[in-house]
Amino acid sequence: MKVIIQIPAFNEAETIGAVIASLPRAIPGASAVEVLVVDDGSTDDTSAVARAHGAHHVVRHPGNRGLAAAFQTGVDTCLRLGADIIVNTDADGQYPGDGVVALVAPILAGQAEVVIGDRQVGSVTHFTWQKKLLQRVGSWVVRQASGTHVPDAPSGFRAFSREAALRLFITAEFSYTLEQVIQAGMHRLAVAHVPIRCAPTTRPSRLYRSTWSFVQRQAVIIVRTYATYQPLSTFYYLSLPFLIAGLILLGRLAWLFVLEGFNLAGHLQSLVVGTVALILSFLMVQFGLLADRISDNRRLLEELLYRQRKHELEEDEDVKT
Repeated sequence: MKVIIQIPAFNEAETIGAVIASLPRAIPGASAVEVLVVDDGSTDDTSAVARAHGAHHVVRHPGNRGLAAAFQTGVDTCLRLGADIIVNTDADGQYPGDGVVALVAPILAGQAEVVIGDRQVGSVTHFTWQKKLLQRVGSWVVRQASGTHVPDAPSGFRAFSREAALRLFITAEFSYTLEQVIQAGMHRLAVAHVPIRCAPTTRPSRLYRSTWSFVQRQAVIIVRTYATYQPLSTFYYLSLPFLIAGLILLGRLAWLFVLEGFNLAGHLQSLVVGTVALILSFLMVQFGLLADRISDNRRLLEELLYRQRKHELEEDEDVKT
């Protein structure tokens, strides 16, 4: 079992060396442990420092493409390098290098296909109460959307098997964390979590400018990913307010019609608004049915992508042997 630890990095020359040095070079049950650094268009010496501190592989984007793209580049590279288990950690040193052994243990034991490191947000002293609240709410929403039990969905410290890596493909441009958990849940992969420590970071995040910006962009990812895999449920929930409003208005109108001796004068606004609300509700359900059919095509395309990626990797392995 070959384990490759990937580290997406952007201008992390000051910290990447210490992060690499903290990683284990041997793991019980693994035949090899290698380190891959994905340099996302850094303007400093991130790549050179990574090589100098023992990174086995370094790939570099010509320009900064963002965390999600760097993560997916890392996954694709790890697969081509023959990884059986891929571990992802951050280049800022917030995740413990010695936690990798516990992180991959459920996969090595055949008990999980995706493992998320749980920072135990409630006990992290350097997190503000606002950040703790947002993390808890966000993780709860992801659990509902994915059907998983991950307590810390935004955690970037995670491991996944080769099969899971082939099945999951990140399409978001901002971050991979929430989308991958939701995809894993929708694909019925075995998702587990292990407790980890979390060190304070020494600089502001380069991923987002403000907490509000982070919340907005992550919310978009959650809604987009859930709607992609559960479009009928999404449109059903969207149609409910219009259905309820329409039924209330038209029900009230019918009640007044009876009270006024089956002679209803006025109340035109209630009739128009109630009717329009019911029509909108009906249309949303129709859109949901149409989107559900489109979603079937997406599932077929995902299966074709999975088989194509697997076939290409098998061909590469045959050529090497």
